[in-house]
Amino acid sequence: MSERWIWGTGLATSTTDGTVLDAWFPAVTEGLPPEDVTPDAALRAAAGPDERRAVTLTPVTVSIDLDAAPASTADVYLRLHALSHLVVRPNELNLDGIFAYLPTVAWTTAGPVHPGDLPRLRTGLQRAGLQVQSLDKFPRLTDYLAPAGVRIADASRVRLGAHLAPGTTVMHEGFVNYNAGTLGTSMVEGRISQGVVVGDGSDIGGGASIMGTLSGGGTHRVSVGRRSLLGANAGIGISLGDDCVVEAGLYLTAGSKIVLADEPAGADGARPIVKGAELSGRDGILFRRNSLTGAIEAVRRAGVGVTLNETLHA
Repeated sequence: MSERWIWGTGLATSTTDGTVLDAWFPAVTEGLPPEDVTPDAALRAAAGPDERRAVTLTPVTVSIDLDAAPASTADVYLRLHALSHLVVRPNELNLDGIFAYLPTVAWTTAGPVHPGDLPRLRTGLQRAGLQVQSLDKFPRLTDYLAPAGVRIADASRVRLGAHLAPGTTVMHEGFVNYNAGTLGTSMVEGRISQGVVVGDGSDIGGGASIMGTLSGGGTHRVSVGRRSLLGANAGIGISLGDDCVVEAGLYLTAGSKIVLADEPAGADGARPIVKGAELSGRDGILFRRNSLTGAIEAVRRAGVGVTLNETLHA
């Protein structure tokens, strides 16, 4: 049996047919729960039916082995909470098969509703001033917790299960998926896909994209090191090490042909060419496109990479 356990006491939302829509855990604790654990008074007071949404809130205590596969909806939600509470980092827990336990939910301003119940509940929801914000398997992170020391300009673009370290700023066009996020002070103006981690002091530029593994493709978990810059509208399918820069608008994949511009030319006058995968994760590289030939080039760079505005990220 694994020794990596977490537990939490919270509220599960279920429909009249017993479908669990979500679970909220105010806190996540490492280890196993004590034998006499009981929901606190605030959770007990919040429990009960909500006729507007045709759901019932029930106190639950859940404990899970982080190395075992998820086994229920509440189990999955505790794992997502553990990521967002910074108890575990992305890719450090088992999330195999989670979609089987995550129903598609109508997320309203008062909480989850079963999509099949919306037609008959529509009038009552409108009279109560409630709106449907999305139809999705994942809710917004900010509906469950407020990460300490973090700024999120558009809450709809950060899912529960995002791991945001203190000092992180997610601007309006930034997006952070579940099981992904930052490990330190970072600027996020682009897309951080599932499984991706961004190191301390790095900047994901406006409109930039980082490939994940959720929708097929390879199995490599892309990461960005410390003090690296992914320029505006750039993209990567390889990892960046520390102190790297990717020129704005440049997309790098594992198969990209890259000229090693610092290396001596051969007898034919050409410099060595490698695939992007061979440079994945290396430190101190500037990736750029030659404005005359259009070729992608890699150039060694010395010193630190980008320096973020300390006041902005305080």
